[in-house]
Amino acid sequence: MMNKQPIFIAALLLGLFAVLGTTLVAFTYTNTIDKIKDNERIALLNKLNQLVPSDLIDNDIVNDTKTISNLHYLGAESTKVYLGRKRGKAVAAVFVSIAPDGYNGKIKLLVAVMANGKLGGVRVIAHKETPGLGDKIDEKKGSWILQFPAMSLDNTLWKVKRDGGHFDQFTGATITPRAVIKAIKNTLLYYSKYGDQLFTKVKTT
Repeated sequence: MMNKQPIFIAALLLGLFAVLGTTLVAFTYTNTIDKIKDNERIALLNKLNQLVPSDLIDNDIVNDTKTISNLHYLGAESTKVYLGRKRGKAVAAVFVSIAPDGYNGKIKLLVAVMANGKLGGVRVIAHKETPGLGDKIDEKKGSWILQFPAMSLDNTLWKVKRDGGHFDQFTGATITPRAVIKAIKNTLLYYSKYGDQLFTKVKTT
């Protein structure tokens, strides 16, 4: 009769290694996912602080948010807004606005609108624009996106110069800046109509 003990031991060791491996993977995932979330939060806070300096607010802007819906002005069915306050009063709203008509698809923006209706600034956080052309909207590729602080609906003609407006277009890439400018203007229009409602806290019973 064949001795089944070595086979049994091998199967047992294989099972133990499988359990150990699964446990190690689960442990690594748990610790890694927490680290990733922390890094993402820090990166987001740094972006927000570029647009709304931390000394202007005293709330946790990353977690003081509202989700709103206005496809016409904000480019998406669902838009997250980060709210900056000081002593409970409105300081700024930072919209995750979408420019739906970029050259290579949607362009995701952070658009900070101060309580007075002027821009705190704009940053591109996701895009698929052409390297060397449309990607100049990215702060890492050029300074074009840094020009918006203090601009408003009242003091700026929101078009590229080719269309008779205020802003430079890129050589060989007019569609991209045109899309971004339109999205920023639409965000300002939304704020001019509904900005006060953003800072109204929902009453709970």
